[in-house]
Amino acid sequence: MNEDDQVRDAEHRPDPYLKIENLWKAFGKFVALRDISLRIEDGEFICFLGPSGCGKTTLLRAIAGLDLQTRGTVEQGGRDVSNLPPSQRDFGIVFQSYALFPNLTIERNVAYGLENTGRSKAEIKERVASLLQLVGLPDQGRKYPAQLSGGQQQRIALARAIATNPGLLLLDEPLSALDAKVRVHLRHEIKELQRKLGVTTVMVTHDQEEALTMADRIVVMNHGVIEQVGTPTDVYRRPQTLFVADFIGEMNQIPATAGGEAQIDIGGVVMQLASHDFPKGHAIVAAIRPEDVIPHGARAHEPGGDDKIETEANALEVDVAEMEFLGSFWRCTLKHACFKDGNLYADFSMNAVRRLDVREGGRMTVELPKSRLMAFDRPEG
Repeated sequence: MNEDDQVRDAEHRPDPYLKIENLWKAFGKFVALRDISLRIEDGEFICFLGPSGCGKTTLLRAIAGLDLQTRGTVEQGGRDVSNLPPSQRDFGIVFQSYALFPNLTIERNVAYGLENTGRSKAEIKERVASLLQLVGLPDQGRKYPAQLSGGQQQRIALARAIATNPGLLLLDEPLSALDAKVRVHLRHEIKELQRKLGVTTVMVTHDQEEALTMADRIVVMNHGVIEQVGTPTDVYRRPQTLFVADFIGEMNQIPATAGGEAQIDIGGVVMQLASHDFPKGHAIVAAIRPEDVIPHGARAHEPGGDDKIETEANALEVDVAEMEFLGSFWRCTLKHACFKDGNLYADFSMNAVRRLDVREGGRMTVELPKSRLMAFDRPEG
């Protein structure tokens, strides 16, 4: 699609529920957000993902009006809310610390946002009971926050956030304070709740697994800019920058040189790619995920599928230097002269390791399939 087509496509798209345009945020001389533009559709579950200090929480706070942007606009439901205080914006928010009132019962915590909405006491009581039922804690209303577990407190914070039926739900790393098993359980509950309510949701997280399993789309951020926006499959399988490729999941990075059309040179070995846009001789980084490295013959018994061997062109005979058992698979450290001082890491299933008799100190042939081998500009230094 050329630039004119993109402009026409944008003009005919319906207005999103949340539209952020050319948003900047500076704290003194430090620029936390740089020219952020983003469209979030009604009912979407969006994750802001990135390392600490990348600007994801600052962007969430700008959407909420807790930190007004330096310049740029925020529109919600067709209304410009750029300069409105939080009290005049339509959202519910859940913080990392839950921020429940310790001196109020669970019922009163959930009812807090309802008390100034003009509802009668009976209506509020009925709404609170309905919300506690919705989050699976119907019998906890008379307890205090300190009497609940972390996971239960998080559910109460969610119930309070959605009590007034907000059009937008903001979640600031809501699961980071919980242990691993509770996190896994609660992230599924939050996603199911969001689907049931149909509320547009924006969640901040630094946890890749949370973003990949919960989001409809992921906004990957770094140093105050958006690196990529896409579905979990897009950002994992088709990263647009080396940062995204490296930040999400595991990724081999191998110094290489751009060759002819759809070719690269790794230490004197010519490899095929689906495509690349670099001039011949340009210094690049070749990248491939460990699970995409194919041991020859490991999947020969499986008909079809895009993991079958494509060609001998990208095959290498390698030494198996180390093997690390990680439960459902083995992570193998592979050596070849073309990698110079580096290694290639490959994840092989237990069945493949057993069937091919892969062992430390042995040799084997692997393939780097061209559909999974990527090329990125090599960063300076």
